[in-house]
Amino acid sequence: MQKLIKYIFIGIFILTLCFDEAKAQPTSKPLQGQQVQLPQISVTIGNKEGKGDLAVGIQILLLITVLTLAPSILVMMTCFTRIVIVLHFLKQALGTQTQPPNQLLVSLALFLTFFVMQPVLDRANNEGIQPYLREEITQQEAITRITNPFREFMLKYTRQEDLALFLRLSGKDRPKDASELSIWTIIPAYTLSELRIAFQIGFLLFVPFLVLDMIIASVLMSLGMFLLPPQLISLPLKILLFVLVDGWYLVIDSLLKGLLTT
Repeated sequence: MQKLIKYIFIGIFILTLCFDEAKAQPTSKPLQGQQVQLPQISVTIGNKEGKGDLAVGIQILLLITVLTLAPSILVMMTCFTRIVIVLHFLKQALGTQTQPPNQLLVSLALFLTFFVMQPVLDRANNEGIQPYLREEITQQEAITRITNPFREFMLKYTRQEDLALFLRLSGKDRPKDASELSIWTIIPAYTLSELRIAFQIGFLLFVPFLVLDMIIASVLMSLGMFLLPPQLISLPLKILLFVLVDGWYLVIDSLLKGLLTT
């Protein structure tokens, strides 16, 4: 708070100096009959080399837009959706309310996503970003080269039924070549496929813990311990079982193998 107040005072001081300097400068009146020359303002689209690049102001606007949409891009165009949903299903299946924390699960899912997407990111960087920085290609070509690796990754894990659904809803015929598919059709189809796979994995995670809960409840009822909550007994046993089988290793190994070997 003190730093903020200090910066505000510095800004006011600088503006005061600029105002005093502008007020101290003499103003010259135009001679009678002489026209006043107004400053000319021009907006240039494209650079001097004629490569068709956008002006700097528009580039900054597009950059701000991309940064604003970065969380959506992370969720919709990568494997983050599948990983984070599976981890949350695992937490619910164990029955632990606050452990591990949601922030830890999201962070783990984020770094696992970067691990899986590293080949895609490297390809986008080598084929699109670096040539554009060396001014070898135009912006439009750079965007196409950057999105192509993500298109191929999403199409690899997208069900044909989900893709056909969005093609039918958009009123478009299925193209012969996958490269002709619109990115706006691929993204929702890919997300729908990832949700389906994540829920299937979540169901498989619930089964062993559900069986253990039923066994504990049956044993307590046979012993006449009706007032003892079954979760009070089953929770430590579920954690013990999960630790003994090295559950974290099995879950992460299965997730990454499904994303890296297919």
